[in-house]
Amino acid sequence: MNENLLNRSLSAVWHPCTQMKRHETLPLIAIARGQGVWLHDFDGNRYLDTVSSWWVNLFGHCNPRINAALTDQLGKLEHVMLAGFTHEPVVLLSERLRELAHAGLGHCFYGSDGASATEIALKMSAHYWRNNGQLQKSQFISLQNSYHGETLGALSVTDVALFRDAYGALIKQNATVPCPDWREAEAGESAEDFALRCAAALEQHLQQHHQHLAAFIVEPLIQGAAGMAMYHPVYLKRARELCSQYGVHLIADEIAVGMGRTGTLFACEQANISPDFLLLSKGITGGYLPLSIVMTTELIYQAFYADDTARGFLHSHSYTGNPLACRAALATLDIFAQDDVLNANRIKAAFFNRIAQPLREHPKVRNFRNTGMVWAFEVDSPHADFAQRCFSLGLQHELLLRPMGNTVYFMPPYIISEEEIQMLVTRTLSIIEALS
Repeated sequence: MNENLLNRSLSAVWHPCTQMKRHETLPLIAIARGQGVWLHDFDGNRYLDTVSSWWVNLFGHCNPRINAALTDQLGKLEHVMLAGFTHEPVVLLSERLRELAHAGLGHCFYGSDGASATEIALKMSAHYWRNNGQLQKSQFISLQNSYHGETLGALSVTDVALFRDAYGALIKQNATVPCPDWREAEAGESAEDFALRCAAALEQHLQQHHQHLAAFIVEPLIQGAAGMAMYHPVYLKRARELCSQYGVHLIADEIAVGMGRTGTLFACEQANISPDFLLLSKGITGGYLPLSIVMTTELIYQAFYADDTARGFLHSHSYTGNPLACRAALATLDIFAQDDVLNANRIKAAFFNRIAQPLREHPKVRNFRNTGMVWAFEVDSPHADFAQRCFSLGLQHELLLRPMGNTVYFMPPYIISEEEIQMLVTRTLSIIEALS
C-alpha cells in the first residue's frame, strides 16, 4: 500500500514549496497515523515530529481532548457563513482572545491561514488611512529577511530572494529596515545594544517616510523563515514607541511565534506592548484545522463603522470563522488553562537546555540559541546539500528534521517528554558527526 500511495501522490499531488523533480531520488514519506509527538508511516517506522508539522502542532497528534471537542461540534454545526449569521464557537473564541490579549485588542476578524491574516491586516491598515482621508499612506515596511506569507500582498512584505525573483513583477515592492538578529551584532556588542542600533535605523526611516507609510509589520522576537533569527524584546518596545510617534500602525505577526511558542502566550508580552494588529494562526487550533485571526483595536474598528458600504472592510472567504476550527481553538485554549502549559514549558525548556549542553559545545555548532520552545543553531559542514542530507539522516534516526540551509532548529510539540528530548539531542549529535 505504501508504494502505491507514494506513486499516486507523485502523479496527482503538487506538493508545496517543492521542486517535484527531487522526488525522483528523495522519496516522499507516506504517513499513516500520528500519536503524541510521533508520526508513523505505512511500513511501521516512526518519526519524532521535531518541527510540529510546520510549527502548528502544540499538544500532539490525535490529542484526545481536541478530538472530543471536534466530535461534539460535528454533531451540532459543521459550518455556516459568517456574513449575516453567527454561531457560538466564534463568539466564545473572540471573547476568550479579547480577555487574553493586551487591553485594547477587542475585535477579531477571521481568515483561513497565516498569509490570509497578513493580507487582512495590510488591507485593513491601508483602508483605515483611506477612510480617514490619508490616501497617501499606502506603503509598508518590514524587517530584512522577513517572511509573512506567499500570497501576493504577503509577498510584498516578505524579504526572501527566491520569492522576490520569481514573483517580483507581480507585487508591490516595499522597503525593509535592518533586522535586530543578534547573530549580526559586532564583537562585544550585546543583543540589547544591537537591537537599539537597529531601532535607530527604523526611526530614521520613519522620520523620512512616515507620511506614506500605513504600517510596519514584524515577527516578534523570532523571524522563523530567516533561520530562527532571535532578537531582544527592547526592539519591539522601541518599535511601538516610534510607530505611535510617527502615526504608523504596528502589525505583530505572531502566526508562528504566538500561542506560547516564545515562552509567553503572545510574544509581544515580553516587551509589554500592544500592537495595532495581532495576527494569529498555526498553533491556534493545536494543528488541527486552518484558521487565522486578526485582532485589532476599537479605534480601527470605528473607522469602518458607517452607513456607506464602501467604508466597510471588504474582505471575505467562504469558510471565515468555521465552527469546527473555532471549536478546536477553544479546546486548545482550554488545555493552556487546565494544564498550566506556560509554566510547564519553562521547566521543560530549562531541562532541554541542560541536556543540550553537548550540542551547544560541539565544535561544528555555531550560534546555539533558544527562545521559549524554539531552539536553533548553525552547523559547519562541507556539504552544499546539508539540509537534504540532514533530513534524510534524521529519518534514519527516527527524527523529522527540516533544516533551513545550514540552520537546524527544533520546534517540538509542547507535550514532548524528557526521555524524548534526550533522544532528540543524542541522535542529532550523531547526525552532526556524520555530516561534519
